[in-house]
Amino acid sequence: MHAPVSNPSAPRTVGSVLVVGGGVAGVQASLDLTELGFKVHLVEKSGAIGGVMARLDKTFPTNDCSLCILAPKLVEAGRDPNIEILTLSELVALTGEPGNFTATVRKQPRYIDENICTGCGQCTLYCLKQIGNDFNENLEHSHAAHIDYAQAVPTSYHIDAKACLRLNHDTCGLCASVCQAKAIRFDDTEKVIDIPVGAVILAPGFGRVSDEVMVRYGLGQFQDVVTAFEHERLMCASGPTGGEILRISDRKHPKKIAFLQCIGSRDENCGNNYCSSVCCMYAIKQATLAREHDPECEITLFYMDVRTHGKGFDAARERAVREGNFRVIYSRPPRVEDVFGGGLLLTWATEDGKHHKEKFDLVVLSQGLEAPEGAEDLARAAGIHLNGYQFAQIDTYTPLATSRPGVYVIGAFQGPKDIPDSVTQAGGAAALCAGRLAPARGTATIKASFPEERDIAGEEVRIGVFVCHCGINIGGVVKVPSVAEYAKTLPHVVYATDNLYSCSQDTQRLLVETIHKHRLNRLVVAACTPRTHEPLFQATLREAGLNRSLFEMANIRDQCSWVHMHEPEAATEKAKDAVRMAVAKAAHLTALAEQQLPVTPSALVVGGGLAGMTAAMTIAEQGFEVTLVEREKNLGGRAMLLTADRFGLDPRKAVAELVAKVKAHPKITVHTQAAVVAVSGYVGNFTSTLDTGNGSVVVNHGVAVLATGGRPYEPKQYHYGESPKIVTQLELEKKLAGSRPLAKNANQVVMIQCVGSRGEDLSYCSRVCCGQALKNSLRLKKLRPELGITVLYRDMRAYGFLEDDYRAAREAGVIFVRYHEEKKPEVSVGKSGAVTVRYHDPLLSDDVELAADLLALSVGIVPEDPTQLARMLKVPVTADKFFLEAHVKLQPVDLPVDGTYVCGLAHSPRSMDETIAQAQAAAGRACQPLARGAITPAPIVSKVDPELCIGCGACESFCPYKAIEIYKENKGRKARTLTASCKGCGVCAARCPTMAIDMGRFTLNGIMAQIQAFGEAYGEHHA
Repeated sequence: MHAPVSNPSAPRTVGSVLVVGGGVAGVQASLDLTELGFKVHLVEKSGAIGGVMARLDKTFPTNDCSLCILAPKLVEAGRDPNIEILTLSELVALTGEPGNFTATVRKQPRYIDENICTGCGQCTLYCLKQIGNDFNENLEHSHAAHIDYAQAVPTSYHIDAKACLRLNHDTCGLCASVCQAKAIRFDDTEKVIDIPVGAVILAPGFGRVSDEVMVRYGLGQFQDVVTAFEHERLMCASGPTGGEILRISDRKHPKKIAFLQCIGSRDENCGNNYCSSVCCMYAIKQATLAREHDPECEITLFYMDVRTHGKGFDAARERAVREGNFRVIYSRPPRVEDVFGGGLLLTWATEDGKHHKEKFDLVVLSQGLEAPEGAEDLARAAGIHLNGYQFAQIDTYTPLATSRPGVYVIGAFQGPKDIPDSVTQAGGAAALCAGRLAPARGTATIKASFPEERDIAGEEVRIGVFVCHCGINIGGVVKVPSVAEYAKTLPHVVYATDNLYSCSQDTQRLLVETIHKHRLNRLVVAACTPRTHEPLFQATLREAGLNRSLFEMANIRDQCSWVHMHEPEAATEKAKDAVRMAVAKAAHLTALAEQQLPVTPSALVVGGGLAGMTAAMTIAEQGFEVTLVEREKNLGGRAMLLTADRFGLDPRKAVAELVAKVKAHPKITVHTQAAVVAVSGYVGNFTSTLDTGNGSVVVNHGVAVLATGGRPYEPKQYHYGESPKIVTQLELEKKLAGSRPLAKNANQVVMIQCVGSRGEDLSYCSRVCCGQALKNSLRLKKLRPELGITVLYRDMRAYGFLEDDYRAAREAGVIFVRYHEEKKPEVSVGKSGAVTVRYHDPLLSDDVELAADLLALSVGIVPEDPTQLARMLKVPVTADKFFLEAHVKLQPVDLPVDGTYVCGLAHSPRSMDETIAQAQAAAGRACQPLARGAITPAPIVSKVDPELCIGCGACESFCPYKAIEIYKENKGRKARTLTASCKGCGVCAARCPTMAIDMGRFTLNGIMAQIQAFGEAYGEHHA
């Protein structure tokens, strides 16, 4: 472990962190912290970790099963010896100072000993007291003795103290009688625990909109008005209807569905003026999945503004609307009414002033996010301040820090946000904790121990096959028991069975037990995608004492049940084919040696703007050397072009202070007017060459963070450049900071949004333009209240708390007029330089002309050209030239090449506070291999047989990762693999003319066995 030398006289620093909240943000923060060398106490109010993400059907636009991609993280957290999970618990007090807090946690009794409970479920089968199933939104019943959901971590059941007959009336007690493990503890009591911690991360998630708000839209009055969360469970294979979207009233499939947006958001009547940020996108997702369930269903989405402002979200929305043939209406129906004879009536007015009414079979309320229940109690316990909406109060330039030093906030408690931003903030907060507690790194952790790896070299092949139902994700289409029975007939298979959820914590224990009991030496799991689940099962193999390379996975979800959902027989046969091929390949698997390679404990950060400097500081604060490379003469980047933030503060001062800190930090070396011209090596051991203008500098570093930034789009539209009255918003920013921002006789300003964006030169939404227009409008109004300002927009994307600015602008008299893509505003410039703007006003149903004394164009953000750097590092970029992250939800700042990370405008357009949080996250992820001090590359690498190699060099020439080198020996030229650089792509093996190269776990013999197994199936099917 690398850590700064501690000062014996310094105050004690505790090497552990309290994380409050077990949703995706809290779990990710916990995992990141342990990777950085700190112990975690994870406090969760419910009976299991997982949070809301565990209840979702699929993610969008990746189309992954939400719980499937979350479950491996939950199991990883559950098995990590450095994460203590405290369920049914809450923080009640926090005393002490940063680095040395005492957290007082109240833990409610589970009444079932989680250390003894086997998760068999007998207790719930005999429990007489029914309660609502909260996980399924109370659309079905559960029992007082229950588990939160099938894949819950921990897998222990618990008893609802408010409902239990024994605890309340001293009757029943059947659960204790039938529990073979004797795990029932009716005498269990509340415990108050004092935990020493160095820092605290608050991630309690979000709350639900109150019933009083929802009832205005018919919730509780009409059975077929459901919330978005209820609709999510109706769609989900593990939900109360087995994945069928049914009307509650008659259990029939709805033929007309309406999605109503902004329920409980953007609504002063309920005190939630803010935008909840996620609802527009999840409504598009739910509509898309509803279309998959019933291609004939008519689906209508009602919007005030379409706010799909995330990376790739606009393209996904446009594709979904186009392919799903959805009807999108810009209106907000005020209520839901019932119709005599059945159905639900919606009435609404469109922008042209016309009134409409229509009957629907099902109405889905896309409710917003509120501050979590008990936010005030948590704030009081943690000693932090809340904002006016009861979310944690933060500062633009320290977006993850609360008002109390040493206490950080992430996820929806910081403000409404989606999964990628929540996961990003988790990494950022972990990095900040690690920086604060750096002297105590590794002092509170223990090293995970595994049994000695079993040598299987002399053993006969003994394969175990586990076929997963995945609820009904697979089992609803594929006849899983039939596939498991078929697997028993295959060569070398000595054990085969089916599981409800193969990725659950209890099944992982079962896998270990089965491997020992049947002396298995290879494992095949037929379930979902290895992209998310393979590491989970490989870790389980190591727990069982087997080499993790003795594992093979058959993807019978994506490749069978999902693509053949209407062909169960064909899907089942295909699943059998997939299992047979996997078994054939598994028979040829061999144990692959893993090596540990040292890590150079330093980082290279490319880009000296806000993101790059923040990342450099965050890494340096953890005690690691940083080389910061900036191509311009000065640090600061384009943040220095901004003259005010939305609160009226000058961001240039904050950036200048950061520049001074970076230059003064002893662990940061700055190279300005420099560029990276060559990169070689691999995670832990990169070597980069810098061109500084005064010669070359060679830098050895373990990781690299790319923060190359972006620039304003240069508009070609609307006669930009032909008149001094036509400016961009950034140019207006400069004017507003000057002594004479407006001409004396100026009385009309026009702003046009989405100039070049969303379908013109730039296909994407640049996220910040609407907020910048609102900010500058308010600045203009403050200077001259009588000034007329008209903003022409497509969708005002004032997400989150920016909605307050939108309201303030309207109250100040700013006029907002929507235009549509097919009818954009027209601008003309007269001979005298006069500017005229012509646009269509939908309310007037007529064209309007305005003489603009100033026309401000809201232009988007273009990334700096990443091509050269991307080629050197072999990292991908999107069609829009942003760096492409490894996984949009779970690895939003990691690049596919290990040891490389991205943040800021190089990733996607984002605001200053989002840029800072993302830079801190990238730094946190980058510090993980540095903190470990060594890396263990995946053993899926190429291996050269020197006897067959003729030294032709084809492999070296074609290797995209420079992972093959030619060397000379007595027998001539030979090739060899640089293991740590190899990504297992197989290009070298494909190019080798003598077939001297094989791939670990993808050997020629293994692949040929798969092909032969498929050929056998082909022959059977066509006999």
